[in-house]
Amino acid sequence: MKNIDAHPVRILGLDPGLRRLGWGLIDVDGARLSWVAHGVIEPDVDGELAQRLLYLFEGVSQVIAHYRPHEAAIEETFVNMNPASTLKLGHARAAAMLAPARAGLPVAEYAALDIKKSVVGAGHADKDQVLFMVKRLLPLAGKAEGGMKADAADALACAITHAHKRKAAALLARSPRPSRSASEAVAQAKPRSASEAVAQAKPRSSSEAVAQVKSGAA
Repeated sequence: MKNIDAHPVRILGLDPGLRRLGWGLIDVDGARLSWVAHGVIEPDVDGELAQRLLYLFEGVSQVIAHYRPHEAAIEETFVNMNPASTLKLGHARAAAMLAPARAGLPVAEYAALDIKKSVVGAGHADKDQVLFMVKRLLPLAGKAEGGMKADAADALACAITHAHKRKAAALLARSPRPSRSASEAVAQAKPRSASEAVAQAKPRSSSEAVAQVKSGAA
């Protein structure tokens, strides 16, 4: 299959969290996915909220400056039973999204259900299943020094999902669309003459209407 992109595309995946923010980078070259790096950004849990968010933002910014990705993808916030926790997670997600946006990268968003379906094949897969499949799809990631935490695996899964989605979108855009024949297009676009338009718009006489009703009854 012909490579959709002229050059390999580097994707940054982000798994937002206020305690731990996972990140992972892959290179996409046609149908080939290659692991680049992954890690977890962990702010001081005892720090002020604003300082923790700043730490996350600066940490993601450093990853972008070092690895220079072309695109980014992030997991959407799921609604927790605890509204306060959901709100804090939203803060962390916003801090993570700002870094690639500031660097001029497009940022795609994916629901956790879509990510699990794309990587594992089941929308209700657990973190261990996601970790297992990420190691299968990116063998070098599982052999990296220091291993791989679940947060980093989720971030790589997000990047993999984006790679699959962008490839599908590109193929759809390239697929030929059914077109009408030239004669059909001309016939449909041909304007009616004034007499035809008047004849079609002309109201029927009462005798014509009665004759049509009788014909239908027969």
